[in-house]
Amino acid sequence: MSFGEELREEVDSIIRTRWATRKGNVVPEAEDVQLGNDAVKLEGTVLYADLADSSGLVNLHSETFAAEIYKSFLVSACLIIRQNGGEITAFDGDRVMAIFIGDAPNTAAAKTGLQLKWAVDKIISPKIEEVYKDVDYKVRHAVGIDKCEFFVARTGIRGSNDLVWVGAAANFAAKLSAVREERYSTYVTDEVFGSLLESARLGGNPKRSMWERRAFGGRTIHRSSWLWSLD
Repeated sequence: MSFGEELREEVDSIIRTRWATRKGNVVPEAEDVQLGNDAVKLEGTVLYADLADSSGLVNLHSETFAAEIYKSFLVSACLIIRQNGGEITAFDGDRVMAIFIGDAPNTAAAKTGLQLKWAVDKIISPKIEEVYKDVDYKVRHAVGIDKCEFFVARTGIRGSNDLVWVGAAANFAAKLSAVREERYSTYVTDEVFGSLLESARLGGNPKRSMWERRAFGGRTIHRSSWLWSLD
């Protein structure tokens, strides 16, 4: 049998085999889902955190400087995600994806976005300015958050595979994380905003909204320039 014939058989099996699905209440590990047409369905809130203009960073600065920016941003994002109960599900270059489920997942995800803004402004950027006084570079990023029911399947081949999260929220959150606006860095959909606890909606003294309503991609979203201190 030729390689082409093997590939045709594999695709035919994927397309024709009936799916076995089940409800989930925890974020699955890859080994929890079979490589065949097996899937878990669960409600979740997805967060994408994306470092802005990574092409310019790589093209205009040294590889060691670029690597330090990448690592500082992604490590900070991952630690804050974990601190707020999120599960890291994927990396894509300078971008990380996480899922929040359980109690108040929308609030946890929004808090993560606001805390990452604090980490970028109060920790990463000052440290870069301290160490690289003559380098003209400003760290910018965006966080996109949406919610839906996910269809979680395992894709790849034996020995090299991972979970794929199928759901409109993943695509829309990724688009939100690619928005580049001065000051604003955290974006949530109206569905997420409607479920936020007061602690993630109001801030300051006196209390006022941390979010501004606007339209994006045919939907209502809310953007924020606020920071949530980690100290």
